[in-house]
Amino acid sequence: MSTIKEQKLEPLEMKRDYYRLIINGERVDSQSGETYAVVNPATGEEIARVAKASIADAERAVEAARQAFDNGKWRRSPVNKRSRTLNKIASIMRSRFNELVELEILDTGKSLSAAQGQVMQAIEDFEFYAGAIVSHRGAVNSMPGAFQNITEKEPVGVCAQIIPWNYPLMMAAWKIAPAIAVGCSIVVKPASLTPLTAIVLGEICIEAGVSEGVVNILPGAGSEVGNYLVEHPKVNKVAFTGSTPIGKDIMAKASQTLKRVTLELGGKSPNIVFEDADIDAAVDGSLFGIFYNSGQSCEARSRLYVHESIYDEFMEKFIGKTKKLKLGNPFEKDTHVGAIINRSQLEVIDGYVQSAIQDGAKAEVGGKEAVVEGYENGFWYEPTILTNVHHEMKAVREEIFGPVVVVMKFSDEKEAIKLANDSDYGLGSAIWTKDYGRATRVSKQIQAGIVMVNCPFSAFPGTPFGGYKQSGFGRELSIETLDLYTETKSIISYYGPRPLNPLGV
Repeated sequence: MSTIKEQKLEPLEMKRDYYRLIINGERVDSQSGETYAVVNPATGEEIARVAKASIADAERAVEAARQAFDNGKWRRSPVNKRSRTLNKIASIMRSRFNELVELEILDTGKSLSAAQGQVMQAIEDFEFYAGAIVSHRGAVNSMPGAFQNITEKEPVGVCAQIIPWNYPLMMAAWKIAPAIAVGCSIVVKPASLTPLTAIVLGEICIEAGVSEGVVNILPGAGSEVGNYLVEHPKVNKVAFTGSTPIGKDIMAKASQTLKRVTLELGGKSPNIVFEDADIDAAVDGSLFGIFYNSGQSCEARSRLYVHESIYDEFMEKFIGKTKKLKLGNPFEKDTHVGAIINRSQLEVIDGYVQSAIQDGAKAEVGGKEAVVEGYENGFWYEPTILTNVHHEMKAVREEIFGPVVVVMKFSDEKEAIKLANDSDYGLGSAIWTKDYGRATRVSKQIQAGIVMVNCPFSAFPGTPFGGYKQSGFGRELSIETLDLYTETKSIISYYGPRPLNPLGV
């Protein structure tokens, strides 16, 4: 076992060759001394080494978070102080915006425009919760006679937060900001594939004045570190974003200690284009809905339903614009589609596509791995449109998590709703129509946590984000999220002139 090498946190350039864990306000090596390589998906090249957290590191991080919560000053600090600190985190992030964007692109292979939008939202998350926490308080409730009831909001405790690889900085912000806003202490387990910006965000939190032990960052294997955090008796809550099978496993493990759990899981979101839609707007929105972030989004609109009367016109434009999408240098402004996260995911995507084709589907565009000049060693997949599909195909029922959309016709509103709801998932959905009444009717019948009407965007700070059915439960990115990180304490008082003697003894 190697000796732990510690450093007090001081501002550093974000892009460096080696990234350490963050435990109790310090950069530390793993107690095992192990490191691992982080690879740029666009090039297949190593960009940095990262300390690989072990169970011993996880134990140390939980103890630091526990001590910070039980005996530290952060959760006891005034709300306005925590609010100012969150605003300072956002301010530091704004001052380092270009660095964060660059690091996110190198870490994930995503396009410049995608990275810029996601970094900006991460900043705005901290600004939103800096304001939201000020008005997050208990209530005074009516009681009979000489009784008074007040409620207080108290932080739930130590929270384990497990971050996915597709939106590493934005998802970290979604979880870190509300948790520390209410006074919780956290142990963050970023995805091992994309840990860099989450580590830097942890450093920024401490630089901004978050107390030591409140924010701990542990890059490492989810099967080891993640499971240990989920089962740890001193962890009070788990927040997880990722696949549905892993979410089910986390829920089962967390049940042994009755932890609070928030799960944002997979999706197979429908995108419905009615006959009265603005076709050009629907085409552009549908392109964004599936090919943004290379289709590696839980709420990607990967099931496209088009009314039979406009199907041919829509598809001609949709296919034409899909063929114009550019894959290439993620740092160039005109690149539309970035890389796939790794070789394994590339093979999963292609497996779904080839299975559908074998079952009779037609690849109108794409359908195979892409070769990008200058990036031959990276991981790329052609934007793919599959037609002649049906609801029994795996590509229609299961989450592909890549730039692949399946397209089907429908004849009327009733059929569109039935097709949209014929899924185990219920995260996102989109409707394109000029009829406000129809938009309202269909929105109310869609079994999904998010409905986008004539709009391709699914998330803004302040708008609840979460799913129905096997897409999970709990809402992030909104006022409601603060309740997920707090307990509500009810205090009943008596103020009558005579002592109570309910038994009459």
